[in-house]
Amino acid sequence: MKVSIIGGGGLVGSCAGFALQCGGVAREIAMLDVNADLAAGQALDIMHGAPSVADQIITSGSYEHIPSSDVVCITAGLRRKPDESRLDLINRNTDLFNQILQQVKAAGLKPTAKVLVVSNPVDILTYLAAKSLGLPESQVLGLGTQLDTIRFCSLISEHLNAPPTQTRALILGEHGDSMVPVWSSATVGGLPLEKYPGWNTNIANQLFTRTKGSGAEVIGKKGGAGFAVGIAIRDVIEAILLDSHKVLPVSSIQTGAYGIRDVALSVPTVVGRDGVVNRIELELWPKEMQGLRNSGAALRPTLDTVLKRVGLA
Repeated sequence: MKVSIIGGGGLVGSCAGFALQCGGVAREIAMLDVNADLAAGQALDIMHGAPSVADQIITSGSYEHIPSSDVVCITAGLRRKPDESRLDLINRNTDLFNQILQQVKAAGLKPTAKVLVVSNPVDILTYLAAKSLGLPESQVLGLGTQLDTIRFCSLISEHLNAPPTQTRALILGEHGDSMVPVWSSATVGGLPLEKYPGWNTNIANQLFTRTKGSGAEVIGKKGGAGFAVGIAIRDVIEAILLDSHKVLPVSSIQTGAYGIRDVALSVPTVVGRDGVVNRIELELWPKEMQGLRNSGAALRPTLDTVLKRVGLA
């Protein structure tokens, strides 16, 4: 199975390529970028590690790889500034992203191809991709709050000195300011969070606040996020390639889950070979349910503006 990463020369794209190499699931990883030398350099660097990792084909190039790709991952875009929200990126990123979509469409996608949108604001651009590419909407996903979710779990586990791999908690809704922490189903080692030794509800808001600001924190300290987002991308792509039916908080156009329609945001989603296989409506606390619906409402004005901008309104 072949994965092509558009923006593979950049920080996020290259980290995604490396994470996929370490996972060893994709047969071929193609690093695509407008800067051909940079993409070729990233591919070469990844390929050099192959003898110690996995038997894979690592290539680079441009849109000529699209017709043979099983998954196309779009990471290209302008970086967010430390004091800039993801929605603020929309005016700067929409035209670039729409141009990429038109080139992908012109190159010719497989009818069974899946597209994973990572570029921000991811929920807005996921909707745009799903409406523009001519694929079934279930085959277009956004990374959504998968990254926020693993950041959330890492901070909870750090605070409790608990194993990160046994810490389970979700962030749903927008990958942005209106994201919703789902404390109602959070567990560590199978225990409800409030039952785990050392948990104190007074720190809940602090942990969520830091989670929400984690992207800006990383940008401020090192210029941009890469490693964790690469792992989050691998989580989604491997669920597709392995048809694992893994439940992940990824973004897609909603068709009624939690009463939300015609906006892309993250809900618990069964991810497999067909992309979005199903959506699961976990029982939420009333304030979590309201927060999720508010998140959809918060995205709507910007989405309407973008659709008019690209002529899809």
